[in-house]
Amino acid sequence: MKRFYLFCSAGMSTSLLASRMQKVANQHNLDIEIKAFSDKEMGLIIQEYNPDLILLGPQVRHIYERVNQEYGSKTPVMVIDAKDYGEVNGERVLKVAIKTYKERKV
Repeated sequence: MKRFYLFCSAGMSTSLLASRMQKVANQHNLDIEIKAFSDKEMGLIIQEYNPDLILLGPQVRHIYERVNQEYGSKTPVMVIDAKDYGEVNGERVLKVAIKTYKERKV
């Protein structure tokens, strides 16, 4: 099972998006676990669960360089598109996430 974990400032605003992404993954029988967390928990979550992709909410895009530098050599990191995030477009975000994972898989 692949783990795609979303991080934002509180973890709450991405919960609905993660839920919609999980629903799409389930509908297509994709073996992907999608969860949302606060960026404050990132180090612990990554250490404990070793996600296959780290997705950052647009509101924490400013930490992309640090996160990518710290974890990017093992785990692809991407920022969720602000429009898709605002529209809570789980299908679109999941498609981009899968594409990013495949392109940057290390």
